[in-house]
Amino acid sequence: MTAVHTPIGGPHIEQVRRIVTELPGPRSVELAARRAAALPAGLTSASGIYTAAAGGGVLVDVDGNSFIDFASGIAVTTVGNSAPRVVERASRQLEKYTHTCFLATPYEPYIEVAEALNRLTPGSHDKRTALFNTGSEAVENAVKYARAATGRPAIITFDHAFHGRTLMTMTMTAKNQPYKSTFGPFAPEVYRAPMAYPYRWPSGAENASDEAFAQFAMLVDSQIGADMVAAVVVEPIQGEGGFIVPADGFLRRVADFCRDRGILLVADEIQAGIARTGTWFASEYEGIVPDLITTAKGLAGGLPLAAVTGRAEIMDVAHAGGIGGTYAGNPAACEAALGVFETIETEGLLERAREIGDIMFRELRSIAADDDTVGEIRGRGAMVAIELIQPGTKDPNSKAVAEINRYCHGHGLLTLTAGTYGNVLRFLPPLTISDELLVEGFSVLRDAFSAL
Repeated sequence: MTAVHTPIGGPHIEQVRRIVTELPGPRSVELAARRAAALPAGLTSASGIYTAAAGGGVLVDVDGNSFIDFASGIAVTTVGNSAPRVVERASRQLEKYTHTCFLATPYEPYIEVAEALNRLTPGSHDKRTALFNTGSEAVENAVKYARAATGRPAIITFDHAFHGRTLMTMTMTAKNQPYKSTFGPFAPEVYRAPMAYPYRWPSGAENASDEAFAQFAMLVDSQIGADMVAAVVVEPIQGEGGFIVPADGFLRRVADFCRDRGILLVADEIQAGIARTGTWFASEYEGIVPDLITTAKGLAGGLPLAAVTGRAEIMDVAHAGGIGGTYAGNPAACEAALGVFETIETEGLLERAREIGDIMFRELRSIAADDDTVGEIRGRGAMVAIELIQPGTKDPNSKAVAEINRYCHGHGLLTLTAGTYGNVLRFLPPLTISDELLVEGFSVLRDAFSAL
């Protein structure tokens, strides 16, 4: 194979959009052939390029093409790829020891991450944190905690939800394709309520909060029985479902309902948490203090780490040995998370997320003014999406999304799709992206709309 110079990633990588080969380039094509021979067909990727380095607001592939990054590894590299504090802490830890298993011989970085999450999550109550590897593990363990603490079996989730790919979290996920098809039967005692999705609420956005809450309450009280429900699990902003921001007041009413009936409220902040929305947690926008919060994605700057943080009296119920995992809370990942917290707090990234959100809304509104396929622009902070429709209707336009996504990838902009109907483009740039690159990315997006 042809030798290709691999740039060093991190914030010092050249911040430029540049396409120097056909896409995918020859080295990516070679890797794709190796992949086809070594990996199962169902393990797909959104892009045909293979990564060599990334940092700031760009990703460079193995052929030397440089892309503006509006994906952040699906909301993972929020503080930037190879962020200096993350790299420094994780590297230093790797030189000390790579693993002992916290269940066998524990270590301080795990405790430090737990202390930080106990401090940063909403509420001043006494808290405890347990660490895991993935978002799915975190959600599944939140369910275990909720059932152990309440002695109840039922779990309520919502339409358009995504909670993971394990048996339990796949059951909790709403969308059949590609997440559930052929993988059943599913876990018992999981029920689904309507989400107050303003743009698609049948009787209008103004009725979404009241009517969705009424249906939720009827499901719990009349169909299941509140005394059978351990927890309601909800994303404060639904991720894979299309960055759906619930109608104003809906989550607050759900939280009050749960408290009145002794049902635990679990906020799945795996995609929206850790500074992504301009606050540490998206729950803060509604003034909600969940009983349990799950985090992952942006938690450790790209290293596998997840967490459940919750009220001490809930978290302390699980019996000794019932919670944990061999790799859960790996020391290098814990140090990386401490680097993430430090980066957010010292570099003002909460404010930066809000600034990025303002720019994205401005640019998207300008595009929407000239294109009637844009049905809605929504999101908070640096977590923004557009839903595309057939002009003159609200019928989902997944074909346009696919074409725009393909155009963007071919012209040096990495974007992601989402939505129950496959008709949403979501934008998750790293908070280290420059204003100039951000605006240039939206110029590519504008050209993609013009090319439809």
